[in-house]
Amino acid sequence: MAATTVMEFTDRIFLSHYSVDAFSAVVPAGVTAFLILCFLGGISGYISVFIAQYHGAGRPEKIGATLWQGIFFTVFSGVILLLIAYFVTAPLFKLIGHSPEIRVLEEQYFKILCLGGVLHVAIQTLSGFFTGRGKTRPVMIANIVGMLVNIPLNYALINGVWGMPELGIRGAAIATVVAWGVIVLCLAPQVFSKSFRVDYKLFENMKLDLEILKRLFRFGVPGALQFSIDIFAFAFFILIVGRMGTVPLAASNIAISISSLAFMPALGFSFGISSMTGKALGSGRPEDARAAAWSGIHLLMVYTLSLNALFILCPEFIIAIFINADEMGSHYEDILQMGSGILKLVALYILLDVFYMIFAAVLKGAGDTRFLLMVIAGATLCCMLVPLYVGINYLGMTIYMAWGCVVFFIATLCLLISLRYRGGKWERMQVIE
Repeated sequence: MAATTVMEFTDRIFLSHYSVDAFSAVVPAGVTAFLILCFLGGISGYISVFIAQYHGAGRPEKIGATLWQGIFFTVFSGVILLLIAYFVTAPLFKLIGHSPEIRVLEEQYFKILCLGGVLHVAIQTLSGFFTGRGKTRPVMIANIVGMLVNIPLNYALINGVWGMPELGIRGAAIATVVAWGVIVLCLAPQVFSKSFRVDYKLFENMKLDLEILKRLFRFGVPGALQFSIDIFAFAFFILIVGRMGTVPLAASNIAISISSLAFMPALGFSFGISSMTGKALGSGRPEDARAAAWSGIHLLMVYTLSLNALFILCPEFIIAIFINADEMGSHYEDILQMGSGILKLVALYILLDVFYMIFAAVLKGAGDTRFLLMVIAGATLCCMLVPLYVGINYLGMTIYMAWGCVVFFIATLCLLISLRYRGGKWERMQVIE
């Protein structure tokens, strides 16, 4: 996930120096695409929890069958994404209502990501085979290779250097899709290596298993919706903040891009904790899941507090990476000042986010996904959608009050998920038969 963070971070830096319009478009379009991809990838990637519990229960014959259900769903996802790219893109961004020049760029970026999105879903499926068994190193190496391809290709295709065409925001999207393809090419041969084909009877299990598929949807869809609604809350935030004007939108885009430095690694930890929880429950040792959760929290707190020191002590230095004084003109100082104030609120919310994401990962690894879905849906409606819509459209809410809603949203999730974790009901749950 750190490799993914670096790809997104450099992508947005390159675009911020390419043009103001491109940078203004990449965040809302990227978050919207990420919302859809996270839902589909969240379902296919949930095979990691099934594989973890089968692995912990000592049932390797079920691992191959589970992998194939994820692959079948990946193919289905490719069809869905193709339809979205061609039939949903234009109406969606017309509805959002950004300026015409921004909307054209948003549509270009979003459409390319959807067309190549089946590769992103495939990565989640293939990664689930490894992470579910606690073998995360192949996934790490594949993503690092993808990152090393993505960064120079991004720069070349955006700016038109090294013999490449100058494609701007389209070049950024193409480079991302190419990197996804590289990661798939790194993982797929390993998954279908001779030892795995024999150990998990991969070819013998190449068929629809309606029982596993049914349970994958039963537990995976709420889990994927939980994460997707979380992303939707931030997508809605960015889209509605765009109505406040150029400076608040630019400052918020930068703040969200910077906060991904904390969010994406925490997301990586959450994937690992979910797999460890699944294995622990599959082998009848819930205490191992608790130990994993608190170890994850301790490690992430060290990382997050280090980031918070940078956000609080030198916010202008970090924000200046994303903006060019000559291009921004009179807006430069305003964005710098507003972004510095927002980063202090970001520092608070990413601290709360550590507890929310790790405890939610434990519940997800146990199969308590319906509770997660109900909590995130309720908090999104009551703490983000209604307050932001009413506040910005009718009450003259400031950008700092809007970011205060984000902090309140995360704090509410943190409290409710923590109470559920402490209740211990998840210790008696499983997703496998």
